[in-house]
Amino acid sequence: MSRFTPPIRRINSGRGHRYVDANGLTVPGVTTILKALPKDALINWAAETTAEAALNRWDELAALPPADRLKTLKRARYDALDTASNRGTQVHKLAEKLIHGERVSVPEGLDGYVESYVRFLDEWDVDPVLVEAVVFSHTYGWAGTLDLVAKLPDKGVCLLDIKTSRSGIFGETALQLAGYRYADQYMADDGPHDMLEVDWTGAIHVTATHYSLVPLEVGEDQLRALRYVQQVGQVVADFRDLIGEPLEPPSESKYRLIEEAS
Repeated sequence: MSRFTPPIRRINSGRGHRYVDANGLTVPGVTTILKALPKDALINWAAETTAEAALNRWDELAALPPADRLKTLKRARYDALDTASNRGTQVHKLAEKLIHGERVSVPEGLDGYVESYVRFLDEWDVDPVLVEAVVFSHTYGWAGTLDLVAKLPDKGVCLLDIKTSRSGIFGETALQLAGYRYADQYMADDGPHDMLEVDWTGAIHVTATHYSLVPLEVGEDQLRALRYVQQVGQVVADFRDLIGEPLEPPSESKYRLIEEAS
């Protein structure tokens, strides 16, 4: 009996993950591709988060040596990002269990998020089709993990992404979903299957107090935009290769600077 080798595997490592093909070569993820997009809002957020840390932790910082004070402020935005990322990861894991009807133990501080997501499941009578499924595109050269494909009343088969950020849904989520919608196949326990046709696309914004089901336009234009971003990212990655070694001069300079006496 031959052993099945999946064409794409997701390898989890710490809080991150990556995708490799059957030959062990890395396949870029859709969210990694989107990192090539400019993030003006993120720059402003980083500055505001650092300033808030300076104000809110004034006494703590004042007691530190200057070098440690600087290190703490530099780290402030990453600490905030880690907190948000951990929350999102935990909510996604809980959501995967909840949609299958499993009982969950809710970590402290996530009660509201779980209640909001359960309310979404109840109010929209969600019928799951794919949950946390790895998808891949040989055509475009990327992979990814979609959050949810489900049947919703009056909307048919829906491709949905779960977001937990305080700031809501960003337009780039439409490009992320385009990467999933136009993938060639998805992975299941019995092997790869052709990607499902979907009727509707959107995002579920889950917070500690409510949820919102937000429509997103995800069509050929968004697929084209994602491919442009992919190309820009490759250009940026190759920038270093455009720079050669400094040239040696063909002759030694005879120039000398002479300081005249005043």
